Amino acid sequence: MPFGRTLRDRGLTLALAESCTGGMLGSMLTSVPGSSEYLLFDAVVYSNASKTTCSASNDDTLRAFGAVSDETAVAMVRGVLRVSGADLAVAVTGIAGPGGGTDDKPVGTVWIGVGNRAGNVYARRFLFRGDRERVRVMSAYTALRMVQELAATHERG
Repeated sequence: MPFGRTLRDRGLTLALAESCTGGMLGSMLTSVPGSSEYLLFDAVVYSNASKTTCSASNDDTLRAFGAVSDETAVAMVRGVLRVSGADLAVAVTGIAGPGGGTDDKPVGTVWIGVGNRAGNVYARRFLFRGDRERVRVMSAYTALRMVQELAATHERG
């Protein structure tokens, strides 16, 4: 089933917090007519300061775990749910490259978080191989798949 139809048929709304995808996810969604029925909010939170402003994260979280972490992805989901009022949210934070990687977090490391207003929030780590564009595209498509899975099982409150 096409992504948007799942949300529309279930009467669900969505909010996004994008870092390494830089708005690609929102662009993919809004290229489809009728996406305004379900997409409420898309924030590109590329800097640490913007991640703190638009998430449930704070400087302590970023200092302790880094911008590319489970904790930050979850905080981004919680924050964007709070700010937007959407039913569901997805957040993407990662290292698209070619620079910025470390031994612990090599280029291609991406955390994708999803959650709903009921407080069910989780994040998964991925390691995508390829150049910057491939990491970004794989991140966006994986985020769409994760939120579609969440939407398919979400009980409307």
